Amino acid sequence: MKQYIEQGLAVLGIELGSTRIKAVLIGEDHAPIASGDHTWENRLENGVWTYHMDDVWGGIQDAYANLVKDVEAKYGAKLTKLKALGISAMMHGYLPFDKDDNQICEFRTWRNTMTGPAAEELTALLGFNVPQRWSIAHLYQAILNKEDHLPKLARLTTLAGHVHYALTGKHVMGVGEASGMFPIDSEAGTYDAKMVELFDAKVAEKGYSFKLLDVLPKVLNAGEDAGVLTSEGAKLLDPTGSLEAGALVAPCEGDAGTGMVATNAVAVRTGNVSAGTSVFAMIVLEKALSKVYPEIDMVTTPTGKPVAMVHCNNCTSDINAWAGMLKGFAEAAGLQVSMGDIYTAIFTSALKGDKDCGGVINMPLFSGEPVVGLNEGRPMMIRTPDAAMNFANFSRSLVAGAMTSLKLGMDILAGENVKIDSLLGHGGYFKTPIAGQTILAASLNTPISVMETAGEGGPWGMALLAAYRANKAEGQPLEAYLNEKVFASAKSVSVAPEAADVDGLNAYTKQFVACLDAQKAAIANL
Repeated sequence: MKQYIEQGLAVLGIELGSTRIKAVLIGEDHAPIASGDHTWENRLENGVWTYHMDDVWGGIQDAYANLVKDVEAKYGAKLTKLKALGISAMMHGYLPFDKDDNQICEFRTWRNTMTGPAAEELTALLGFNVPQRWSIAHLYQAILNKEDHLPKLARLTTLAGHVHYALTGKHVMGVGEASGMFPIDSEAGTYDAKMVELFDAKVAEKGYSFKLLDVLPKVLNAGEDAGVLTSEGAKLLDPTGSLEAGALVAPCEGDAGTGMVATNAVAVRTGNVSAGTSVFAMIVLEKALSKVYPEIDMVTTPTGKPVAMVHCNNCTSDINAWAGMLKGFAEAAGLQVSMGDIYTAIFTSALKGDKDCGGVINMPLFSGEPVVGLNEGRPMMIRTPDAAMNFANFSRSLVAGAMTSLKLGMDILAGENVKIDSLLGHGGYFKTPIAGQTILAASLNTPISVMETAGEGGPWGMALLAAYRANKAEGQPLEAYLNEKVFASAKSVSVAPEAADVDGLNAYTKQFVACLDAQKAAIANL
């Protein structure tokens, strides 16, 4: 392995997630051989959820430096060159630049829910659901607000697109990531031309002269040429100067696309659930839905196939908050308990609680949740006076509550008779074996599989896309590459839903929905 690495044959994937930036290096068999990460948090500044670009680059450099240390510790190797690499990040959001590449307003992340008027108007204009998170909703809201930076707008991108541009000088992105900026025509493999025309006409009405295609990134399919790592880009990744330029760079993708790749869910009738700070389910469709649903995003795979996406802003943040409180209790009681032990206790105890959580309802809404019609959130735990408030029911309400908004969105797809042959889970929610799987299987009334590699998640998926860019055979589709080269011998554990669990969580969901008025009252008064 030392020789393999030092010859520059390894492939790198980097993903900028909500709370962690992770770099994963893979070898010839596509398995991870080293990793490094960096923990970070978004900021709420002047009512806007954001990250500073200094934090972006400091975090990437720290994650890469930790990867280099891991390589040296494991193999005694110096990492000085790469065969290929790829960048992924949280999808959506708003990151505008002027003609001189100066950032002209704060980065507005996917977590913001201040674009309601724009999203509603664009959905009506385009006849296509435009969620508040999407870049085009942020742009149009800025137009409605007549924001001062707009006359300087020359380039609009996402976080992944910005990092890719800095490393390669190319204003491009993968079709999956682009589908979270503006609707895609899957047949053409790029932005929907008719919708672009409608948008440009609306912008002109408002007195702005820019054209959408002049500011958006060029759309690329998985495996296409997205540039190479420049010498300036190499210095950005590795300020020590040890990393050489020249590595092939894959089209950047969003965390949705890398999740699809990491779970081999890019073919029709496959799907995946990515569960961490946020949670989303991606189902590759056989046919279009019968109508526009505000709860369902239409995006694409990294090869442009249409995908129904149920995206929820809130998932494990409340579990994390309660786990931290329990850690504080343990320390106050003089007990030595790790965070890992606490998470394991919560998830395993959730399987022992009453099927409907015994009258304990958890609403883990840290931020707005469009799927349930809320622009803000107030985390709440509610219980009836006669609730069976014990640790098992408390834990089950946390683990089930994290998935309830997702369930409400997925119930719409079930009503559309969307067929799913396989649904795979990945992300921190599934780290404790069986537990999260069992709850989600019951919530969705669908078997859930988790692969042994599921813990690697998005950065590994991005590394696979980079390997596909470098190694694919002429005309070889991504689906074939993944089936033949990556997942041919993959092992997974599947959990089928139990009828009693399904009934219990259906009852819990009704209670959750009934409590939304209490959530609205808390938002109005707290």
